[in-house]
Amino acid sequence: MKGADSERTDAGFKVRTPVDEARRELRETLEERLDADESPPTGFETVDVASADGRVLTAPVESTRNVPHYRRAAMDGYAVRAEDTFGASDRSPERLRVTGSAEDDVDVPPGAAARVHTGSALPEGTNAVVMIERVEELGDGDGDAVEVEDAVAEGENVAPIGEDVAEGQQLYDAGHRLRPSDLGLLRSAGYGRVDVAKRPTVGVIPTGEELVDADPEPGEVVETNGLTVSRLAERWGARATYRDVVTDDPESLRVAIQRDLTKDVVVTTGGSSVGERDLLPEVIDDLGEVLVHGVGLKPGHPVCLGIVEETPVLALPGYPVACIVNAVQFLRPTLRWLEGTTPDPHPTTPAVLDRKIPSEPGTRTFARVRLEERDGEEGPDYRAIPTRASGSGVLSSVALADGWVVVDDDREGIPEGETVAVQDWEVNP
Repeated sequence: MKGADSERTDAGFKVRTPVDEARRELRETLEERLDADESPPTGFETVDVASADGRVLTAPVESTRNVPHYRRAAMDGYAVRAEDTFGASDRSPERLRVTGSAEDDVDVPPGAAARVHTGSALPEGTNAVVMIERVEELGDGDGDAVEVEDAVAEGENVAPIGEDVAEGQQLYDAGHRLRPSDLGLLRSAGYGRVDVAKRPTVGVIPTGEELVDADPEPGEVVETNGLTVSRLAERWGARATYRDVVTDDPESLRVAIQRDLTKDVVVTTGGSSVGERDLLPEVIDDLGEVLVHGVGLKPGHPVCLGIVEETPVLALPGYPVACIVNAVQFLRPTLRWLEGTTPDPHPTTPAVLDRKIPSEPGTRTFARVRLEERDGEEGPDYRAIPTRASGSGVLSSVALADGWVVVDDDREGIPEGETVAVQDWEVNP
């Protein structure tokens, strides 16, 4: 694609690659360049189960033991032989001698009972538990005897061995992303450590001679894109290095990109369009290969996707909303591919559109909306109130919104009154 960027600088973006096609070209190129025998591409490491939340398993996991590994009481009450309770009722209770409690490690003979608590090991000689509510304790208050007012069947109120998980049972496939509940199950099943994909590493390089850390003068802008993208990358499971601002100078940009080629992904913000100060596409093309420059999405069509020395380089636009949209559309899936998975869909909220969202055919539009709850005939429902469909430099339009509505490439807007899916793109990692 050498020389193409200078033509675009003169002519602008006459042709924009569809979003799905751009993503497909990026993924296919990654698969060609990365070691096909390495799964996941980032490699794996062994971590404590307690610190594995959000990590991706690299191999199937089977339980190493039965859970529970003993017969346990499922209720507070008395462990009995079920046959000793047959015929028991409120009017004709069965009296049983109390031999102690499960903690005493007693052997319960016929005609006797033992006190148990939820989770207690069932004493030898018993096969059921009568709930405490269904017995009358007699004697000195400690239960020298009990009258059982309800017959129980064998196994009633008892959790058998392996009721939760059986030894050898497959729990998870490779590629499963661990949740807090999974960690508890893994520990119960005998795991203290697990093999997971290494977290992808990302170098985030904000660019632009107008950027400052704070207190901007006229013509200066506070740097926010690098901060936002690096924190999004962390939320999506990566290890992000947030670099200092690099000025609009070809050699400085070249050095900054080369410095981070040890990372799994390099992300730049700003300088990706076709103006005189938009130098990154040319720098990427000189160092490696530009795959796509200009994508059919709004806001944020001047994105540049490239490869340098086997490392994906994503040059995101400098306008804040455009930068965020492109990070969600391209950086998030890239991180998933590198760890051997694919992106989960964003959670959505159905809502009735409050007014029309305009869009150009051939362009995928991300219209920011806020949700307003209203009383409907069958309970509360939501209205989606557009805040912006354009204005890629208005950061508050996305930061103060509840999500966005995606207008597909083949639609010319969405009319007022249509039910839409509002994507909460910040919730799902």
